[in-house]
Amino acid sequence: MNQEPRRLVVGEGKISGYLSIFLSLISFGAVICFLFPEYLTTEEFRDKYPIEIIRWVLFSTLVASFLFAFLSFLLSQKAKYAFAGMTISIVAILLGGSGIEVKEFEQSIFSISLDWMLLEILALSLIFIPIEMFYPKRPEQTKFHTEWKTDLIYLFKAQLLVQYTAASVKLPAELFFSDIGMQEVQSVISNLPFMLQLFLAMFTADLFQYTIHRFFHKNSYLWRFHAVHHSIKSVDWISGSRLHLVDIFITRSFSYIPLYVLGFATDVFYVYLVIVSIQAVTVHANMRFEFGFLKYLLVTPKYHHWHHSKDPETHNKNFAVHFPFIDKMFGTYYFPDHRWPEEMGLQNEKFPKGYFQQFIFPFRRDPKSFEPTNPSTR
Repeated sequence: MNQEPRRLVVGEGKISGYLSIFLSLISFGAVICFLFPEYLTTEEFRDKYPIEIIRWVLFSTLVASFLFAFLSFLLSQKAKYAFAGMTISIVAILLGGSGIEVKEFEQSIFSISLDWMLLEILALSLIFIPIEMFYPKRPEQTKFHTEWKTDLIYLFKAQLLVQYTAASVKLPAELFFSDIGMQEVQSVISNLPFMLQLFLAMFTADLFQYTIHRFFHKNSYLWRFHAVHHSIKSVDWISGSRLHLVDIFITRSFSYIPLYVLGFATDVFYVYLVIVSIQAVTVHANMRFEFGFLKYLLVTPKYHHWHHSKDPETHNKNFAVHFPFIDKMFGTYYFPDHRWPEEMGLQNEKFPKGYFQQFIFPFRRDPKSFEPTNPSTR
């Protein structure tokens, strides 16, 4: 029987080494975004970037990477983590570092939103790592649980695909739904005040995502893909990104296309992308905040954690992403005031470890390789 890896302990140098590598990769990614903006940055956002602030953030990230590498050298008997973090940071500096200049360029037909991913992951890290360290709901749950590396891969992939999925569904939405007589509706919606548009966009997307989310639980084949997400045993802000590519593409498409069809303003759509990305991370976070009366208006960690509970009483409950009242509308609301779920994950399914094994797993046809509980009960 394979033993699970030993949990990381503060003071051994590995954590500071991993932080050095993480920050150095963020820095390196930022530098190559400056080098190849036509391929690696989001066209809609470039004009809105405060470049001097971003340069200062890049400089600070490089400095922090070196400091954590030095700390790892002092604490650890093995220098490989510190050496890796320092090496990547040095490469980033040699390529131009925080002083790199942007040359004239023409926008490429195809681009990857690496800038979106790096900024979002850095911001989320600065917010949620301290919260989970000092205000955890489950203090016994280490940040470096046995599957944290797998979840980190999912996090980078998910944040990279948010913008790409939004862009990829825009063309088919405009192509197939342009002649269905929605011009008047689109005109009315696009002229509404910004905040009203944003609320309607969140409600519309949540309603459609609720529908497809519930269908993923009901349909035995789709459940194979969504069960990857429910295989999480240590629910935290990183693990919430554990979603199969098939799950991401279908779910996001199902919620984004209505926003294009109904004619919501572009600024509203992109603000919604930021909100859904932040809230998706927040509701999985290992934090003990109750959020007062807001917990009845918006989906919070406590509310969504019940969706991940092993307790059969919570199966087929709490599908909404933004607004709990959608679950109330359809009879799937479950929110005991004074209790949190005790244990997370699935009851009968046994999932392989590692990103690539989990990616392949739902496609396997051997019935013995996948023995789900009846999806109709989930």
